[in-house]
Amino acid sequence: MSVRAHRFAIFTSSGASVVAIDNKIEQAMDLVKSHLMYAVREEVEVLKEQIKELIEKNSQLEQENTLLKTLASPEQLAQFQAQLQTGSPPSSSQSQGTTQQQQPAQPASQGSGPSA
Repeated sequence: MSVRAHRFAIFTSSGASVVAIDNKIEQAMDLVKSHLMYAVREEVEVLKEQIKELIEKNSQLEQENTLLKTLASPEQLAQFQAQLQTGSPPSSSQSQGTTQQQQPAQPASQGSGPSA
């Protein structure tokens, strides 16, 4: 075999090797792409479900808020608006007073434990 023919054989074999490597890389990239697309689709489905649940929860809270506004006294609404403007949370005595107004009083005869 001549030197020229030998060089051509080496070049052809290394060229085929390069093509084979390129094909393997392309296959690997396609596999990675398909796995990523699958993972993204799954994540999108999870996020869609979370969005749906949050929209339902938001709607429920808006209805509850509307109901509470209709049931609240003008004084309670004014107090709430004042708290919103100052950014202060309701104090414990105010919230306890509201809770006590909404719940019937417990008789004093009911103890928290057995009698001696």
